[in-house]
Amino acid sequence: MPKEKPFHHGDLKRVLFEVALKLLDRDGVEGVTIRAVAREAGVSHGAPVNHYRDRRALLTALAQRQFETIRSSVEDGLTAATVGSNAWIEVFGNTLLDFGFEYPHRYKLLWRGDLIDLNDPDLSRIMDQIYAQLCDQIERSMPQVEFDRDTVAVAFWSMIHGYLDMRLSGMFVPLDDKVTGKPRETALLDLFKMLAPRNGS
Repeated sequence: MPKEKPFHHGDLKRVLFEVALKLLDRDGVEGVTIRAVAREAGVSHGAPVNHYRDRRALLTALAQRQFETIRSSVEDGLTAATVGSNAWIEVFGNTLLDFGFEYPHRYKLLWRGDLIDLNDPDLSRIMDQIYAQLCDQIERSMPQVEFDRDTVAVAFWSMIHGYLDMRLSGMFVPLDDKVTGKPRETALLDLFKMLAPRNGS
């Protein structure tokens, strides 16, 4: 007998989201389509449209949730950090690095402006909040630095994202810094601390 399809009633939106996330982790963004999600969830191909109008809306919702996870991790780390110190470098850096290494397909999705709706108000809000957190920490710890906070923020984010992107694409392999003996990603954070000393000193 054919396997009976589950009926999700009002819980369908959550089920569709969880299925889409599972497909993303397993198959990458290419594997997340409305048809694939519906098939995996055991519903008709038209059912997801009641909750996600198209693939772009679904992927945007997935990206938003991942940014929320990153924001929460950053907030927890900053709460435990010393105010005015350069601890933010490790908090932001390790949050992004850990997330990217643990969930590579989720991390890659965050930067697919061709697939997600960057104008979505909820997504824009959470991205702006994370950036504001970063800029606030830069202003607190580096009040006398000779560059504006956005230049420092862009430099820091570019370093982390560039390294992660190269690692996840296989262009970089995990190696240790030959001088400090630390993993390359840890050495990069230490290097940025040297370039951005506390209170601009």
